Amino acid sequence: MPIAKAWSAALLGIDGRVIEIEADLGGGLSRVTLVGLPDAGLREAKDRVRSAIRNSGQPWPDGKVTLGLSPANLPKVGSAYDLGIAAAVLAAEGAVPATRLLGTVLLGELALDGRVRAVRGVLPGLLAARAAGYERAVVPEDSLAEASLVDGIDVVGAVHLRDLVAWLKDEAELARPAPLRPAPPPPIPDLADVVGQPEARWAVEVAAAGGHHLLLTGPPGVGKTMLAKRLPGLLPRLSSEESLEVTAVHSVDGSLSKTSPLVVVPPFVAPHYSISIAALIGGGSGIASPGAISRAHRGVLFLDEVCEFGAQCLESLRTVVEEGEVRIARVKGAITYPARFQLVLATNPCACAPPKDADCVCSPAARRRYLGRLSGPLLDRVDLRVRLQPLSAISAHDTGTAESSETVRARVLEARERAATRWREHGWLANSEVPGPALRRQFPLPVDATVLLDRAMERGALSGRGADRCLRIAWTLADLDGEERPGVDQVGSALAFRERVAA
Repeated sequence: MPIAKAWSAALLGIDGRVIEIEADLGGGLSRVTLVGLPDAGLREAKDRVRSAIRNSGQPWPDGKVTLGLSPANLPKVGSAYDLGIAAAVLAAEGAVPATRLLGTVLLGELALDGRVRAVRGVLPGLLAARAAGYERAVVPEDSLAEASLVDGIDVVGAVHLRDLVAWLKDEAELARPAPLRPAPPPPIPDLADVVGQPEARWAVEVAAAGGHHLLLTGPPGVGKTMLAKRLPGLLPRLSSEESLEVTAVHSVDGSLSKTSPLVVVPPFVAPHYSISIAALIGGGSGIASPGAISRAHRGVLFLDEVCEFGAQCLESLRTVVEEGEVRIARVKGAITYPARFQLVLATNPCACAPPKDADCVCSPAARRRYLGRLSGPLLDRVDLRVRLQPLSAISAHDTGTAESSETVRARVLEARERAATRWREHGWLANSEVPGPALRRQFPLPVDATVLLDRAMERGALSGRGADRCLRIAWTLADLDGEERPGVDQVGSALAFRERVAA
């Protein structure tokens, strides 16, 4: 009873796990049995692989073929196992030697004519293979650029199943990845395009310097969306570790570029207000897929017209904003996706939203109902709140004197470097990541600086969480001012950002 093995990789969130594929050839009626918790797409692999092998000029075994994927209790999702299944069947049939299969992970979907198609999750799959000690990987040729991001593993690409057969027989070599060309940075609008709004521009700079969440309120056309789109241009580029982490999320999502897959710029994600909870947070049948908040990991999540979003969508962000990750529980398992992003909210002050408040036809109760769609617990997690005023004039003088993104970004990077140096031994990168207890105990401020926070809490204008966020903002303001620690002025300015109301 011939038996052979090959190896592939499964995905649990953005974490990979090596899967052993066994092919057992037995007597009896000709049929194929696939075991190991396959999903519907994987169960169809029996027909895809059989047609691909026959159309590649190779024999399909007579009799019963049993395919086992282990660990058997781990759900298997998708079509990336096709190439490994085909290799195991051919090795069990004796059509190819199994020598090169040892220490090799195979990823790829097979077309009926034997072509090897690209699949999602190549990067996290190969990271798991490298961690497990595998030396080689065979992937679709279209995925070579993504696979080459993983150091320490020999990566080759196949265009057709015939190429893999020739490689296993040591009759030909597979394609090698070409040197990666750094992708040109995506165009990011310049902050100099924003006319007026000095307070909002300052708030965006503070948000970039400390990684703080931001709420922009104002009538239509005053620059809320413009400011939000220019925030990524002020942020530092992703580190090597952060780039791989973000690229892994986009690999699972299937949104990577084939030629320049490495994500080096903080992503900007702006979903429409009609988005569902599953599309925002992550979900779907079987193993949950990443949502918009995970695609915004290490970047900016912009919710324009935030009061038009569903209440459940907004409330689902509360825990994610605090913890920097989302946990999605399903019958077949729980998945954790990273979601450490900067949240930027933009809203009109009321439903009618005229250019001037004097022209508003909404009653005070209607205005409160409209802005009441932003719950207190969600607003308590937003660090900076800014009210934008209608523009009174547009002149060449205004646009010519406005600071560019490059000028503001230089100040932001200096402030970020001060914060990173201060928190380095604790493992925090930005002021927004520092826990409140650490700020109060290890880095306490003078009493005269915190008395403003005490008064705000006494009159019920500030919660305990809000006080911690004020401290973080104060540290960011001190970094921008080049001071060692916040004083009364910085704490007062931070409190002013928190006490601004949307109406």
